[in-house]
Amino acid sequence: MTEQLLVVKDLVKHFGGVRAVDGVDFHADEKEIVSVIGPNGAGKTTLFNVVTGFYAADSGTIEFDKFPLAGLKPNRIAALGIARTFQQIRLFPNLTVLENAMVGQHARTRSGPFGAIFRPPWTIREEKAIGDRAREVLAFFGDSLLPYEDMMAFELSYADRRRLEIARAMATHPKLLLLDEPTAGMNPVEKHGLVSLIGRLRDERGYTVVLIEHDMPVVKNVSERVVALDHGQVIAQGSYEDVSNNEQVIEAYLGKKKAVESA
Repeated sequence: MTEQLLVVKDLVKHFGGVRAVDGVDFHADEKEIVSVIGPNGAGKTTLFNVVTGFYAADSGTIEFDKFPLAGLKPNRIAALGIARTFQQIRLFPNLTVLENAMVGQHARTRSGPFGAIFRPPWTIREEKAIGDRAREVLAFFGDSLLPYEDMMAFELSYADRRRLEIARAMATHPKLLLLDEPTAGMNPVEKHGLVSLIGRLRDERGYTVVLIEHDMPVVKNVSERVVALDHGQVIAQGSYEDVSNNEQVIEAYLGKKKAVESA
């Protein structure tokens, strides 16, 4: 029987009078690919922010691998095995490709000011291990990143910067990857390549993947299950076919009038 890796129950997060997340029940099973869809303002990114500790939940529970996440800071959640990317790319533009991938391991390192200044043997060994891990995840992307490990991140193409964000997340040794609009700004060829990549993340690396996505062909091609949000609430979940044909989902995307006209 497949285990539920991430379990969210009755989650609420409000900002003043706005309930950005309003009683969300949601789960992701081990080695499952789940897409979270919904119109702008539906609460998708806020859901990710609460799960990863950037926002504190007002009520509800989150468990990861049966461990409660309430009150934990983002670095602690990352150390438990949850990694994410962001809607807007958040690389360190003036660090190299390799250095950006190495930064992803900060939650698992022991070196502090003492190690940086005095350079004891264990610090040197740790730095080598971090570099080796970073190169290993860069190699996962074929010729897109590893040959350019000494290039500054800002010099990469847009698509390769997106790939580098995923590589940095992979470097944290995660069990769960949360990808926030990973195909945003990509052309059709690049999107097709990323769909293949997401499948490999699960099939070759064993990750569970939850992604926020607006491009419905991407959702259709990559997802085993789809969860639709609107006004902070889950309005449908299930297979792509079930969710894409749900009247509430159609109305949320097209508006009531247009949904009626398209019926």
